[in-house]
Amino acid sequence: MSAREFNFDGLVGPSHNYAGLSFGNVASFSNVKSASNPREAALQGLAKMRELAARGFAQAVMPPQARPNFRLLRRIGFTGTDAEVLARAYRESPVILACAYSASPMWTANAATVSPSADTFDGRAHFTAANLNNKLHRSEEHLQSTRTLRALFADERHFAVHEALPPTSAFGDEGAANHTRFCATHGGKGVELFTYGRVEFDPSAPAPKKYPARQSLEASQAIARLHGLDAARTVFASQNPDVIDQGVFHNDVIAVGNGNVLFYHEQAFHDEGAVLNQLRNALAGVETELAAIRVDTRVVSVGDAVASYLFNSQLLTKPDGAMALVIPQECQENRAVARYLEELVASGGPVDELIHFDLRQSMRNGGGPACLRLRVALTDAEVAAMHQGVIMTDALYDTLVAWVGKYYRDHLEPKDLADPQLALECSAALEELSRILGLPGLYDLT
Repeated sequence: MSAREFNFDGLVGPSHNYAGLSFGNVASFSNVKSASNPREAALQGLAKMRELAARGFAQAVMPPQARPNFRLLRRIGFTGTDAEVLARAYRESPVILACAYSASPMWTANAATVSPSADTFDGRAHFTAANLNNKLHRSEEHLQSTRTLRALFADERHFAVHEALPPTSAFGDEGAANHTRFCATHGGKGVELFTYGRVEFDPSAPAPKKYPARQSLEASQAIARLHGLDAARTVFASQNPDVIDQGVFHNDVIAVGNGNVLFYHEQAFHDEGAVLNQLRNALAGVETELAAIRVDTRVVSVGDAVASYLFNSQLLTKPDGAMALVIPQECQENRAVARYLEELVASGGPVDELIHFDLRQSMRNGGGPACLRLRVALTDAEVAAMHQGVIMTDALYDTLVAWVGKYYRDHLEPKDLADPQLALECSAALEELSRILGLPGLYDLT
């Protein structure tokens, strides 16, 4: 069946700030408490969406979440008017206030895990919102993520949107950042790869020593059950704990896949050979062969991969069947990575083009091109059934650029989070955005 892969990019919210809340994310920690530019961040993301849409790739917008999260602040004892809540939180616990203002939903790779209808037991596209329970600032995102996904994919004849897994360590789930699908065509049956960092009920399993492993095997298995995946076409792979301790907090920082191609670092997996063999065997069932592009440590170190976000890139299939690699500008500024990419494109392999974007505002907060998008393979009927107001067009781009110019600040420091005016600006911006996208009531969580 014919299908296209849509990339739903997170629209950066007006509270974009650098709070350094994500222990284990080297870039996020490196820029803690520095000034951010929400306007520039949103425009950089929109420019990426427009350019890819203009090149013929299916592109859509994932709206930001409401900030600040007054629900969180009130649940933990900050009471009074909104202004009083903000003032007290800033006075008593500025870190918690930063959590309530977190702009991390922009990284929609963490919003959910998606299985296309070609892979599932009931022939519907399945979504499971990620509970993100490893970090306070992300732990409530699933409430709005589920609501948004159900608004975009409301037709239950075509879509099933599941609640997040139980918010316990046993089911720690980080969404599509640890999930990759391989296939001959987007509309054909595929093989789904789930990568995990720890096993809750097996203390002898490999685990990092410095940074937390956020995805559990138990969570990945639960999602495979919920989506009704064929066990013969589902692979579970242990991430290399040593690279987690080097800042590879999600698998999409060390590997990316598309079609039959796996682009990965040699240190990505705990047992590289076993993972490749499982993928090859599973792909034989869908009549395609794995094309593995392995990057050796002697060519690109893990440190250079993390600093440049080489693997936090997008692999996109072009109309001629070749693939383009969407990379952040930092890849061209890292000597080892730039040299490797030049050789990759010239090698005659599946990747024959590099598309680079300036995403510095996102990169400084720890997210590159792959973090910003959620991949959803949809048939023509499913595209017709989804909400149309979020599909990127020139008209929508122009409207959103004007909207950003109206509501977004160009300078935001940690102390600004205590300003009640910022909360009002965020609320007004999202109220208008819901009208622009044709999603009335999207932010009504009462």
